[in-house]
Amino acid sequence: MRYLMEKAWWERLGITLKYSLYVITHPLDGFWDLTHEKRGSMGAANVIISLAVIVEVLRMTLTNFQFVTVNMEYFNSLIVAMRILLPVGLWTVANWSLTTLMDGKGRMHEIYMSVCYALTPYVIINAVMILISQFITFDEGAIYWVLAGFAAVWTGLLLLSAMMMVHDYSLLKTLFSSILTVIGMGVMVFIFVIFFSLISDAIAYFVSLYKELMFRLI
Repeated sequence: MRYLMEKAWWERLGITLKYSLYVITHPLDGFWDLTHEKRGSMGAANVIISLAVIVEVLRMTLTNFQFVTVNMEYFNSLIVAMRILLPVGLWTVANWSLTTLMDGKGRMHEIYMSVCYALTPYVIINAVMILISQFITFDEGAIYWVLAGFAAVWTGLLLLSAMMMVHDYSLLKTLFSSILTVIGMGVMVFIFVIFFSLISDAIAYFVSLYKELMFRLI
């Protein structure tokens, strides 16, 4: 953690964080230089994904109730955070696992960093949407939903551009690998669900066995 006290580290963090604005407006050149020319950093990537989590929590809690309805009695910020962190983690692992078999040149940390940089429009536009929602009526809600759709499309296009540049793929191969990545994410979730289901059933079995033994012994 000593590097946190170094001025040079903070300067590089600022430069690589500012570079995200170039990436979202020049995605092909931006993502190529991000990894191949080392113009990005894991520190900036972690800041961006942290901001994405914060913005998502704020969006759920501060957006005008006309556009987002949340029952605060059951609101859990950790669950909201996982809506960002889990897809990013699953995409990173699934994409790396598949592209390794498809001559992909990207390493896992480069995939993660590129995905985080692709979230930049999501952070910026959703922060703006929170403010806009306070000043528009439900009848003017088209502005809100257009911005939401624009953020999703822009982020999706950046993600495709990132995978294309990181792995040095053609567009068709990028689309194919992305489809396989989504399928891989589904398979991973399915395996995790089955695994934890088996674990919970095993624990429940041993707990019931223990209670039965204690009942008979007592």
